[in-house]
Amino acid sequence: MQQQPYEPPGTAGGAPRILVVDDDPTVAEVVAGYLDRAGYAVDRADDGPTALTSAAARRPDLVVLDLMLPGMDGLEVCRRIRGQGPVPVIMLTARGDEDDRILGLEVGADDYVTKPFSPRELVLRVESVLRRSRPAATGGRLAAAGLTVEPTARRATKNGTELALTLREFDLLSFFLRHPGRAFGREDLMREVWGWDFGDLSTVTVHVRRLRGKVEDDPARPRLIQTVWGVGYRFEPGEGDDRP
Repeated sequence: MQQQPYEPPGTAGGAPRILVVDDDPTVAEVVAGYLDRAGYAVDRADDGPTALTSAAARRPDLVVLDLMLPGMDGLEVCRRIRGQGPVPVIMLTARGDEDDRILGLEVGADDYVTKPFSPRELVLRVESVLRRSRPAATGGRLAAAGLTVEPTARRATKNGTELALTLREFDLLSFFLRHPGRAFGREDLMREVWGWDFGDLSTVTVHVRRLRGKVEDDPARPRLIQTVWGVGYRFEPGEGDDRP
């Protein structure tokens, strides 16, 4: 399926549109109410097929998506929605199991919130993800090691071939290209790329792994995004080592 071009939140003329997908009517109503009061246009769906129909009819600027849905789980809904274009996704899960959180991130979720959660916190997460998803107002084309990033168009290529990056992967690659040869801890990357001063650092780990899978010639032996043991990661546009 050909992806739709990226449009910044709210560019259709009006408030950013949020699609809330949850089969619990109480949760959906509370979340939608808080988002509505925060100034967002809100659509609701209580199952996967309805969510896909809604997203196709009126493309959301962000999706708040429950992991556990009847018929079609949130992971599959996320995959299909992301197949239509790079829409940010915040995953909701009632489980504290790390495997579920990792799965959500692996299919392209930009963030996750574990139930029970504070609706105010969720609104802040939505604001943060949307803010980071807007094209950079400043900053020109970045290029190194066959990789090219155009921040205003939110377009990235490798050796001339366009890369299918999620919004967060794009931000991470842009950050690495802006700071070649410098090592960053996962806490640094979470603060600089995600805009958070706290959070689950496995989010960074998963996104680095996903990004390596798209920019490295051999993701099992990365030469561009290198692991710096005891520190974090470093982008090396020249000859790198073969450490995982």
